Amino acid sequence: MKTLQKTAISAAAVALLAGLSTVAFAADEPAAEVEVSPITANVSVVSDYRYRGISQSNMKPAIQGGFDYAHESGLYIGNWNSSISWNGDQNPGVTSPIEMDFYGGFKKELIGEGFATDFGVLQYAYPTRGGYSYVTYSNKTQVNPNTTELYLAQNFTFGAVTGFAKFSYAVSPLFGNPGSTGSYYPDLTVNYDTGVWGLAINAHVGYQYVSGQNPGSGFPNLNYTDWKLGVTKDFGGGLSLAAAYIGTDAQKVGNNYAYMGPISQGSKNLAGATGVVSLTKTF
Repeated sequence: MKTLQKTAISAAAVALLAGLSTVAFAADEPAAEVEVSPITANVSVVSDYRYRGISQSNMKPAIQGGFDYAHESGLYIGNWNSSISWNGDQNPGVTSPIEMDFYGGFKKELIGEGFATDFGVLQYAYPTRGGYSYVTYSNKTQVNPNTTELYLAQNFTFGAVTGFAKFSYAVSPLFGNPGSTGSYYPDLTVNYDTGVWGLAINAHVGYQYVSGQNPGSGFPNLNYTDWKLGVTKDFGGGLSLAAAYIGTDAQKVGNNYAYMGPISQGSKNLAGATGVVSLTKTF
């Protein structure tokens, strides 16, 4: 986190009196309070970009980063970005190496101290080159993956335990799935600060409902529950290292996974359980 440090300048006066010894004194002005910048930034390297339990980088490392601006009124805006591969992997002729998220909302402790209410809008954008030719399992042509969600979250603090409950609702088709407007994702995240060596335990569970499905015989349903259990080490200075085990109950019917990588790359189960390690620096 960036901070603006105002440091008072010490003033010293030395009086040399004739026939007397030298006398020195210093008058230090009190230091001003540290001002927290309304702008923060972050950059991360992850072994696998998992979003709601699904790999977005074909089980390969990704680099991520973004910034946030938070006004004292509670209003905020931000941008977050990550390298990805799924959009290009599933669409021959499409180049789409990045996900760009733009969001804005209002966050304020309306209930009481440590209980911030947060609501806003999030736009997922996938800059692409080339046209979409991939046909989904439901025999409908995939739509543009750009997605808009509204969200409402309630943060909570109980001593060393912090976290939030959140509900996200898609007001556009969800990540290229045709007819999926109205999809939603409720989730719960809980963190416990152990007070030992800067370690915190992290737990998460969520449920992704995808509306408008018509999978047909032999194809899995896209709805699933995802979960995560991990630990974070805070090194101070905005640097942290996290390790987590992430999994889902996404379906498999026959040889078809609900969330599967391209056949040309081995038809990986992108929703399979795995360990993920990430290194993050916050400014």
